[in-house]
Amino acid sequence: MKENKYDDEAFYNKYSQMSRSVYGLEGAGEWHLFRKIFPDLKNKRVLDLGCGFGWHCQYAADQGAKQVIGTDISQKMLDLARKKNKFPQVEYRLMAIEDMDFSADSFDVVISSLAFHYIESFDTVCQRVRDCLINGGDFIFSVEHPVFTAYGNQDWFYDAEGRRLHWPVDRYYEQGKREAVFLGEKVTKYHKTMTTYIRDLLNNGFELTNFIEAEPSAEMLKKYPDFKDELRRPMILLISARKK
Repeated sequence: MKENKYDDEAFYNKYSQMSRSVYGLEGAGEWHLFRKIFPDLKNKRVLDLGCGFGWHCQYAADQGAKQVIGTDISQKMLDLARKKNKFPQVEYRLMAIEDMDFSADSFDVVISSLAFHYIESFDTVCQRVRDCLINGGDFIFSVEHPVFTAYGNQDWFYDAEGRRLHWPVDRYYEQGKREAVFLGEKVTKYHKTMTTYIRDLLNNGFELTNFIEAEPSAEMLKKYPDFKDELRRPMILLISARKK
C-alpha cells in the first residue's frame, strides 16, 4: 500500500505552512543550486514526478516548456496546484510514481523534487524514467541525503539543556524502510546509500552530469538563523543525469 501522508488533514495543514509551501521555489533552501543543474526547458516536454503544489511545473512553464505534466499521489496538493500554478501547457495527474506508465520518447526532461525517498526501489524509478525519456533526455532530481535518512528518526541528539549535539548516522548500509518523524507526524521513508543512487542510474543507461550536496545560500542563512545547523550535515542531494 502506497502511503499518502499529504492527504492527511493534520499533516497537510502543517506542510502547507512551510516556507517552500508558502513561497514556492524561493522558499526552498536548495533551489539556488537545484536550478543551476536544469537544462534549457524552452520548447521541451517536461514530466514532474511528485509535483506537489506545482512550483517546478510553474518554473518549467515560465522557462518556455511546450508541455508539462505534473504527477502526485495527493489529491489535496494537486487541487491547490491547479489553483496556484495553472498554465495552459500544464496538466496535473493523480498518479503514484510507482504507477507511471508513459510511452517511449514522451518527454525531453524528467524532474523530481524530494520524492524518491518515499519510494522503495530507485532502480524501478530509473527504469521507468529511462523508458519515457528520449535519447539524450535529462533526468534531474533532489532527494534527502543518505546521511540524513540513515538513522531513521531524522532528528538531532540533544544534551540535557536541549542543545543540538550531533546528527546520528547509523545503519548506513542497511537500506530500506525507516519510520521518520516529519512535522511531528510519523512518516514512512526508504533509506538508500549514495552507491545505490549512482549505480542504479548507471545500470539503467544514464550518465551522471552533476552531483551536489546542497547547502543553504547566504541569503537563506541570514533570513533564517536556525539554518546554520544545516551546515553541520548534508540534508539534500541534487543529481542530474542524461540518457545515453
